[in-house]
Amino acid sequence: MHPTVQPAVVNFSSTKHAVELREVAIPEIGEEDVLLEVANVGVCGSDLHQWTADHSWQVNYPVVLGHEFGGVVAALGGRVKAWKEGDRVVSETAAVIDADNPMSRAGLYNLDPTRKGFGYGVNGAMTRYVRVPARCLHRVPDRLPFEQACLTEPCSVAFNAVVMNSRIQPGDRAIVIGPGTIGILCAAVARLCGAEVAVVGLAGDAGRLAIAGQYGCAGIIGDASEWARARDGMGADIVIDAAGHSATLALALSWVRPNGQITKVGWGPQPLGFSLDPLVQKNIRLQGSFSHNWPIWERVIALMDAGTLDVRPIIGGVWTLAEWQTAFERMHHGEVVKSVLKPV
Repeated sequence: MHPTVQPAVVNFSSTKHAVELREVAIPEIGEEDVLLEVANVGVCGSDLHQWTADHSWQVNYPVVLGHEFGGVVAALGGRVKAWKEGDRVVSETAAVIDADNPMSRAGLYNLDPTRKGFGYGVNGAMTRYVRVPARCLHRVPDRLPFEQACLTEPCSVAFNAVVMNSRIQPGDRAIVIGPGTIGILCAAVARLCGAEVAVVGLAGDAGRLAIAGQYGCAGIIGDASEWARARDGMGADIVIDAAGHSATLALALSWVRPNGQITKVGWGPQPLGFSLDPLVQKNIRLQGSFSHNWPIWERVIALMDAGTLDVRPIIGGVWTLAEWQTAFERMHHGEVVKSVLKPV
């Protein structure tokens, strides 16, 4: 008989460290779904925030964590025609959307207010088999290993922030605040756009800043004022705030040049506690950036397949599901930029 249960990394309540390895049912799929056998799943900062209970989004407990994943199609729903068993795929995160929502109709289903994502709204991929709507799938080229392909999702977050939501040009001076996965990938994409880039972190981030250096970025601990003003004294053309604290927006306001742009992609639930008057006085554009959509994923996969966007420098190790806590802790303490799990 085929097994009916599987081990999974489950976030079971809103209390701190309420994550454990549990047996869960192998999901049944609908007519427009596939059953995906997970090859690799990345650990995201949002997984860590749910683990440490300092997140700012609604979670449907209990839920299997994991939304950065790829694998092989194991079974097909009756109305799925574009895929076959054995296809190598990665999945977008928008597990539940309202197709009739005005945002979805415009192709911006990532901004549908009713959207529910893997790993917080519905069960995610830190397990062996996950149910995925076929509309979420993208084909993975044969030469792109799943260990790298599973990071298409954070790469797409960075692409959306830097390319789609920022006015960035070759020769721009760009500062990225926060040397986590998203920050370093934003820096890498900004470099692809031809910008000079500095990544800013704290004293404990020296290892991560060294990895940013592999992408041709300057690493700065603490104050980036001197680097921001080195060209003409006016500040950076763009500041990308990828930190998980609201207070970093004050630094961005200080370092950006008049008529420049701040793109905020990092989540910070804390109240600001400072004046936004510099936003007005300096004529600054403040842009939020959230998630991604289908065409962004296609471009990112092409960049990864060509080797133009290389995620290997940020991968700090691959752990089994049973070793999930080690993978989480290594990332949480800044010892690695990105942990990857291998369920199979």
